[in-house]
Amino acid sequence: MKPSLHLLLASLLVLAADAAPDYSKMKVDELFETLCSTCHGKDLSGGQGTSLIDGEWKHGSSDDEIYQTILKGNRQLGMVPWEGVLSDEKIRSLVIFIREKEKAALVKGIQFPKPEPGKVTKTDHEDYKIEVMIEDGLSNPWALAFLPDGRRLITEKSGRLRFIGSDGKLDPKPINGTPEVIDHGQGGLLEVAIHPDFKENGWIYLGFADGWWEKREGVDDKGKKKKDDPKTITAIVRGRIQDHQWVDQEWIWKTDPKFYTNQGVHFGTRIVFDQGYIYFVVGERNGWDQAQELNLPNGKIYRLFDDGRVPADNPFVDTKDAIPGIWSYGHRNPQGLDMDPRDGSLYATEHGPRGGDELNRIRKGCNYGWPVITYGMHYSGEPITSITKKEGMEQPVTYWVPSIATCGLDFYTGDKFPGWKNDLFVGALAQKEIRRLRLVDHKVVEQEIILKDLGRVRDVTEGPDGYLYVILNGPDRVIRLVPAK
Repeated sequence: MKPSLHLLLASLLVLAADAAPDYSKMKVDELFETLCSTCHGKDLSGGQGTSLIDGEWKHGSSDDEIYQTILKGNRQLGMVPWEGVLSDEKIRSLVIFIREKEKAALVKGIQFPKPEPGKVTKTDHEDYKIEVMIEDGLSNPWALAFLPDGRRLITEKSGRLRFIGSDGKLDPKPINGTPEVIDHGQGGLLEVAIHPDFKENGWIYLGFADGWWEKREGVDDKGKKKKDDPKTITAIVRGRIQDHQWVDQEWIWKTDPKFYTNQGVHFGTRIVFDQGYIYFVVGERNGWDQAQELNLPNGKIYRLFDDGRVPADNPFVDTKDAIPGIWSYGHRNPQGLDMDPRDGSLYATEHGPRGGDELNRIRKGCNYGWPVITYGMHYSGEPITSITKKEGMEQPVTYWVPSIATCGLDFYTGDKFPGWKNDLFVGALAQKEIRRLRLVDHKVVEQEIILKDLGRVRDVTEGPDGYLYVILNGPDRVIRLVPAK
């Protein structure tokens, strides 16, 4: 179609806007179909206009350039401007939508590694086989930790902490006396971590949804008795195990009960130790703006001494009304946390909304922007914000659109896979994959999917034997990656 005719058609769409539904109330897929599909095709593959999913861009391929093309248009080529018709937020949601479809089209037909027991899986730098360690008896496993005697500890979301013997067999009997947890929504018994000096002190740390069930009287609109209302937030304790019993429990971090909420999402809850300190995550618990408030516990990464004391050099110790344990803020729901063995940099994977999953380098006192800036939008397709950058707020090392639903992550330091030395392994729930990232000078220079479609990857962690252990949900299993040779 000639540009003048293309422009005429687009102009007619604008003229028809008076009779059209309110664009501010449209979800992004409806918006694209109404305003864009006539020229670019319902599947974005092109028609009267160009394809939006072939990776070729005439007017710039960055998000900002695509945003400006939608905003300002290009009348010479027949691209109508939508400035004044669509809000900045709606245009940003269209950019995310186009990126989702573009990425999906670019990977269509690619065969990603789906390992099978006994078969070799080839990747860029290492070939491996998988061994199924546990395939029965687990329910919603979340985290794995290794004891010096060859046993492992594994958490189940319902509240059970269990041993895996040095022979690889799952102990059917959970540890007695572990703290009561609230299994609600995404919350439950989540993280388990072993103190670096475990041989000397025996300390085991747990991260979980602490709280209570608030009694509710009466009946609902359907005449049924009202369900009790949970009040929860993330908490950290430590204790020891003696004769299958949890003993010597100490609270490491627990906030004021006034901050407990009935929200069932975004608990965070990973733990890292370093030089006498403990770092851990508390998700924003669906309290979006609370992630920006230093006097509120939600949406923060904390740094304490490993016994729970607050270090005097924490960034907000002297800030009025700030919670002194805060190390960084502006987080949504980090579910992966680990430290680069080469320089001690702390990294977190941020579980974003629809789009906007992030890998962040966590630095003292920094603001990571949620929800003021984000590369994502609501799951429904409604926009969150139009801005992805703002002065005083950190940019991610990398981000993923579409979302991969990041979870556990681990820097590999062993010798069994020398081609992966110091690479970062990221688990993904929604995309059911493990990604290998190579970082140089705090930048991602390689990214590879090394495993896909065995289940939702809840955690990936290196064992003391140098193998990579993976917790899968749906079905619930523990597998490990071993060298192919």
